[in-house]
Amino acid sequence: MSLVENEQIKLLANALDRASTACFTVGIVTPIAGVLYGIGSFVQIYSWWLASYLAGWLLLAAILHLWREER
Repeated sequence: MSLVENEQIKLLANALDRASTACFTVGIVTPIAGVLYGIGSFVQIYSWWLASYLAGWLLLAAILHLWREER
């Protein structure tokens, strides 16, 4: 493996790691903060819908993180 290929793999792994962090922040932290502080329409969301929404974002973040680990 050449040095160029090695660096390209590192850059891809870093990009996937940042994408998984962004998914976690946008999909998990933001809605939880909205519910805790009663901001906007988060208060009117059903709990089962919010739980499935959070689970979906968490799954996406985990997939991106694990994909980074494989590379």
